[in-house]
Amino acid sequence: MIEKKQVVQQEERAVIVGVIHKEQSDRQVQEYLDELVFLAETAGAITVKKFTQKLARPDRATFVGKGKLEEIRDFIAGRNINLVIFDDELTGSQIANIEKVLNVKVIDRSDLILDIFARRARTAQAKVQVELAQYQYILPRLKGMWSHLERQGGGIGSRGPGETEIETDRRIIKEKVALLRKRLAEIDKQSLTQRKDRGEYIRVALVGYTNVGKSTIMNLMSKSEVFAENKLFATLDTTTRKVVFDQTAFLLSDTVGFIRKLPHHLVESFKSTLDEVRESDILLHVVDVSHPQYEDQVEVVNRTLHELKAFDKPIIMVFNKMDLYEEQTFDKWLTEDIKQDILNQLKENWQTRTQGNCVFISATERKNVEELRATILSKVVELYRVRYPYKSEYFY
Repeated sequence: MIEKKQVVQQEERAVIVGVIHKEQSDRQVQEYLDELVFLAETAGAITVKKFTQKLARPDRATFVGKGKLEEIRDFIAGRNINLVIFDDELTGSQIANIEKVLNVKVIDRSDLILDIFARRARTAQAKVQVELAQYQYILPRLKGMWSHLERQGGGIGSRGPGETEIETDRRIIKEKVALLRKRLAEIDKQSLTQRKDRGEYIRVALVGYTNVGKSTIMNLMSKSEVFAENKLFATLDTTTRKVVFDQTAFLLSDTVGFIRKLPHHLVESFKSTLDEVRESDILLHVVDVSHPQYEDQVEVVNRTLHELKAFDKPIIMVFNKMDLYEEQTFDKWLTEDIKQDILNQLKENWQTRTQGNCVFISATERKNVEELRATILSKVVELYRVRYPYKSEYFY
């Protein structure tokens, strides 16, 4: 029977591996691998080295070429490295083949993200969602995982001792998946009832790439203590608070962060959590403007919102971490006029692209927070007037 394992243990030493496809540049792949390093750090692993290889297509057996695999094997020998992380999804047979050569544990990006989610899950709903995603990840990889137990040779008797174990594991996992889906449906029903019980309040949801400062903004807007940390996926469970601005009440929700290459089965499992996004009236799309690839992150979030059929809602772009942006962009030789011109150009560009629906703040420094409050309040009041015109006297 398959036993669930903790994928990344504390203080593991790792190397990470990425393949550069023909439609990708070296710079893009390095950015992806930098993010993978951050993911590994979030899970408790220390990254020792990054390997890349240019390939027209991944090798079916070992993902990277034989020469590159030998290079990785030679590097990790004698360096106390016990983990190799690939930036793309691997099949079960690829994992088994690579582990035979390297003689260390091999995981892929999806497995790493699932491990982080498992560590971060706190509520019953999040725990069931993660467990479901883990089993869905394992199921198609069972044959490869058992391949190292199969007997050599062909013909009669070649089915190997692992074969019946595979079928047993498949059956057990399928039963477990069915049970988890049933349990999740029950939790979803309870969550739906809770959402309906919130009455006629306008709903505002914080969305964005992971680690952009959504929880910090949530704390500022609602004056609550939502867990915030400089690590990926600090928040898994949706947190909703009632917020009152100038006697106008609305509901504000913090949601799980998005990320590129987010495993599909994870998105599927967390769809009930993401219902908070679909059922919201206004989205606050939080952006870490200090990140070198923040525009790519904006695109990842927009694609995810399209997949969730939530992109047609009113969206306010909240460009956070302006203090870090200025620190990284301005050097001591720039005059104040030039600094202001750079800031004006950034703001005018996004004002045009968002039809004026954007705010530039620093949540940690509490800079321009009042403008954000005023912008949210304006949108909330506008929706209340449209939805409940007979109650409009309460929302002025």
